[in-house]
Amino acid sequence: MVDDTVLIRRNESKSEIPRPDKLYKLMLKSEKMEAIVAELKPHAESRWFQHDGEEMHLILEGELEYQVGEKTYNLNGGDILWHRSNLKHRARNVSGKKTVYITIGTPPTFALNML
Repeated sequence: MVDDTVLIRRNESKSEIPRPDKLYKLMLKSEKMEAIVAELKPHAESRWFQHDGEEMHLILEGELEYQVGEKTYNLNGGDILWHRSNLKHRARNVSGKKTVYITIGTPPTFALNML
């Protein structure tokens, strides 16, 4: 359960889920949503996900190719992509530099999908 107000400083996270060439930082989780900061090394990609809910991705740094269903979106710093999570989706760093992005999802299922 989350208090009425939560402040998370720059280098804080609730938990981290490391994967080869990827790092997922769970920043906030409430009954209805969660916030994750994801870091992908050059040319790394996530696995495919498909689950209930919806999510929004905000690109902070780098370039990201995001596939949702049959569509592919090329995203850069400052871009936002929203989609229903029941569509098959994954992220791919298409650059030679690290990519960092924030995912806000509802309901909070990301950590469960990573196990």
